[in-house]
Amino acid sequence: MTSRIPRDSRLRLVRPRPLAAAPRAMNQQRSRRPAPRPPEGTPAPAELARMARSGLAGAARVARWADAALGPGRGSATAAGRAILSDTTVGWAADDLGLTPAQVRADWDTARLAGLIEVHGDTARPGWRLRAWDRDDSAVLRGWVALFDAWSLAHPEPEDHGPAAVGEVVSAMPQVLSFLQLSAGPVPVPQLLDLLQQRVTELRTERYEVDYGPRSSGTAHPERSPEPEFGPAVPALALAGPGADDVPLAPLLDWALCALAAVGALTYGEGQATLTPLGSWAVWVKLEQICVAAQSPAGNIEQGAEDMLRGCAQLRPNAARAEYRAWLAARPVGSAVTELLDAARGEDALLRGLAFEALRVVGAPAEPEVRAVHDEPTLRPYALLWLAEHEGADPEDAHEVLTRAEATWLWVDTAAAVADHGEAPLLVRHLESAVQPTVPALLNEVCAVGHPRTVQVLVALAAAHPDPALAKAVRRAAFQVHTGG
Repeated sequence: MTSRIPRDSRLRLVRPRPLAAAPRAMNQQRSRRPAPRPPEGTPAPAELARMARSGLAGAARVARWADAALGPGRGSATAAGRAILSDTTVGWAADDLGLTPAQVRADWDTARLAGLIEVHGDTARPGWRLRAWDRDDSAVLRGWVALFDAWSLAHPEPEDHGPAAVGEVVSAMPQVLSFLQLSAGPVPVPQLLDLLQQRVTELRTERYEVDYGPRSSGTAHPERSPEPEFGPAVPALALAGPGADDVPLAPLLDWALCALAAVGALTYGEGQATLTPLGSWAVWVKLEQICVAAQSPAGNIEQGAEDMLRGCAQLRPNAARAEYRAWLAARPVGSAVTELLDAARGEDALLRGLAFEALRVVGAPAEPEVRAVHDEPTLRPYALLWLAEHEGADPEDAHEVLTRAEATWLWVDTAAAVADHGEAPLLVRHLESAVQPTVPALLNEVCAVGHPRTVQVLVALAAAHPDPALAKAVRRAAFQVHTGG
């Protein structure tokens, strides 16, 4: 009696194909919801892009100078050992552009926040938006929205206030911005302060904090559903702490309004604030994304990262990415990235892979956090692939950044996800994605890599494989790992 698969276990295995290279689903249903129209009076996209170009003209000028002066092969790029603006480079840029050193540094920071310049470790390079700056209005608007999302980084925060109080204001400002957008005109600062105090109180109530300090002037509304948050790339902090209610919010509101004015989202003066056309459009876009997410079939906007990823596990790639975008739109970028990485650290390998797919949707704002975890053994292969693709590597070739041991660890982790959530034939086909040329070589390296799920993966593979000889070899390898042999 012969097997359907040759018994020669030295069957060669093909090169792995990353998840990003999976074929697109052609029969994915399109949403029938008509494209939303911005509020009446909103300028046309071309006019909004003109405003954004005008506001970011200085940043674009510095970015173009850096592209020409700090490119590969130029001695100035490594004048300070790093391709960033050292004091020497700042002086050089100031002389070339006719600016002060402070203006150069400010425009450089703005260019980084808007994605006109990307810094990777010790190298800097122009972002893709700079290449499309003069011809692509959507790229310009995306760059301005990236700056708007990072408003809390664009203006120094008050030094005499702790991070807890600053984090409260950052988390509460989306509701303040929504109120400004709905008001469609100037709003007195005292009214914004009252709204800010109410929202901060609600945030503390939602965290079930026991407040032993004096009450603030705002009143909580626990019966109201929490507003989805969007905007600044600042992580949500653990804000409980002694005396948190004693911190005056007026100076922090002044800081937030000044920071938003610095990025061009509003005008602030004479005791009132008004959204600019760009700011009003950006807030409307964020609110519309949240409304679309709330009406989506999957409806994962209110879930935590782990539950959201589980809900997306059965979706096609395009539908899953749409859910990721909606979920991210309702949260500060920093806290969303932290939550995704926490989900990736769990025991479920499927969630680990999905978390990094969601981080691919986040893009550049997630780079510092991903780079910070690339030394964690559980996350390292995923983080290295993410960073390679982010830095321009072809998804088909990104796996080349992994060592043999890292690639083997990733193979076992992916096999664990298949064993837990997939079908037996899929686990058998997973053999083809191994980097080892033969099954015996794969088994030897799998046994040596030290993945905690090695035994379970090998047992599941032996049970699923139709070749008795190969299944016996896999069971033997599982027994050796189990007994420490």
